[in-house]
Amino acid sequence: MFKKILWLIFVTCNLFAADASSSVKLEDSIKIEALRQRTTAIDEAIQDNLWFKRYGNYLSYQKLIEELSTVDAEVKKIKNAKDKVTIEKRERLVSKQESLEKQIELLQEFKNSPFSRMVESVELESYPRITNPFAIISALSYIKKIKQDSMDYRARIDRLDFLVGKLKEKLSLIEEIYQIEPIITNEDMVYEAQKELNAFIAAQEIASTSYSLHVKKVEEATIRVTQDITLQMKRAFNIGIFIVVVIVFTLLLKFVAKRYIKDNDRFYTANKIINFVNVTLIILILLFSYIENVSYLVTVLGFASAGIAIAMKDWFMSILGWMVIIFGGSFHVGDRIKVQKDGLLYVGDIIDISLLRMTLFEDVTISTYRDNRRAGRVIFVPNNYVFTSLISNYTHGTIRTVWDGIDIFITFDSNHKKAVYLAREITKKYAKGYTDIARKQLNLLRNQYSLKNTNVEPRVFSFVEPQGFCISSWYMTNSYATLTLRSTISSEIIDAFNQEDDITIAYHTQNINLGSQKKRMPNLETPKSFDEKSLF
Repeated sequence: MFKKILWLIFVTCNLFAADASSSVKLEDSIKIEALRQRTTAIDEAIQDNLWFKRYGNYLSYQKLIEELSTVDAEVKKIKNAKDKVTIEKRERLVSKQESLEKQIELLQEFKNSPFSRMVESVELESYPRITNPFAIISALSYIKKIKQDSMDYRARIDRLDFLVGKLKEKLSLIEEIYQIEPIITNEDMVYEAQKELNAFIAAQEIASTSYSLHVKKVEEATIRVTQDITLQMKRAFNIGIFIVVVIVFTLLLKFVAKRYIKDNDRFYTANKIINFVNVTLIILILLFSYIENVSYLVTVLGFASAGIAIAMKDWFMSILGWMVIIFGGSFHVGDRIKVQKDGLLYVGDIIDISLLRMTLFEDVTISTYRDNRRAGRVIFVPNNYVFTSLISNYTHGTIRTVWDGIDIFITFDSNHKKAVYLAREITKKYAKGYTDIARKQLNLLRNQYSLKNTNVEPRVFSFVEPQGFCISSWYMTNSYATLTLRSTISSEIIDAFNQEDDITIAYHTQNINLGSQKKRMPNLETPKSFDEKSLF
């Protein structure tokens, strides 16, 4: 009886102990499951991390290498087999071998290290040389680019730091699972997690060192480029001040020229020269400021000058012609000139003289009346024409008048002496003002040229021509308005001749003599004292 009681007590104690043990195991299982869920959450959080993906590619490469080694060994074993089953197996292995080799070739960059490209510092491009203000834009773009590359590099390292932190957390969770459940599987998981963490910690150390060096390089490059930008801006500012001084000096010269040069044509020429000198000085300033090796430029231009001179002969001749025109004083803006090209005459006023050509505005003149029948055109005359063509200047120097002539034919039986007298008087009357002006102008021109004949009085000549007796009247008139006075004098002479009974204007006619009776010619002997009363 006593033994039965002891037995019951023992059984009861064992039951209570078993219940307590199962309770402990259930609690550990729940804790392990929670730890594994947290581990899984970490894996999901890091699975898209670029560093983790590259490490996975590295592990895949190593696994493929081991698998290929195994396949190679198996292929060698059955290399000389001849039975059908073995041959089929060998073919499968060879096919697998080729597939593995292709996969390994794709993952070749992970042969030595999974992070070789990730931890390398970004190579900085050689910073641009800033030799002119326009290069400042590229320099600023360069600074922006290297800073952006540095920020990208920093972001990549931040992702690595995040991954290392997660892997440390994962390792601590796995170690905690191993402490609760110390089995071989958990021990292997701890080993793999530790191995994985060590690889990323090593990459983190290398990346941190590389980033530090990269930051120093970026700072050094930024400082150098910034200094060059500052230096170039100061240089450009100084050059700008110098150019402003040149422009102000030019404006001052223009002001002085406008104040003391009263002649508009001379002022125009002076203004052109001032503008040319101003532009030339500015170009020379910029060239000598931004061309580092001026002697090299001169040498290149020296070698190229021969070819350029041949290829652009007319261009250079026009420039030389411009220099002759400007400094020689043969032509000025406002002068009326006549140019002949391909048999056609062009008469116009110079409205501009540029580096390559003179610009004329064609007016209505005797040339346009007789030959062109066109006027009002803008004509461009190359400056090299001063060397190759004859250019007539109607208003050279102080001259503003020109000789003009009118030819009127009268019949042979007309009183030609009276006709000459009438033509001379009419010409004197209407050309008197221009005659006085021409006399003063020629007197001024004698200081510059040797003028033998300065007689500007109207001249009337008479010539025997097949058509009849030609009364040729010559007089001084305005160079810019020859047709006006020509029209007036022509009308007056015709009216005067028509009023005389013994003066008949000749034109193309034919005379038919029906008889032998000769017409008695009038007595045209002129008395010694010839005056107006003896004529009328």
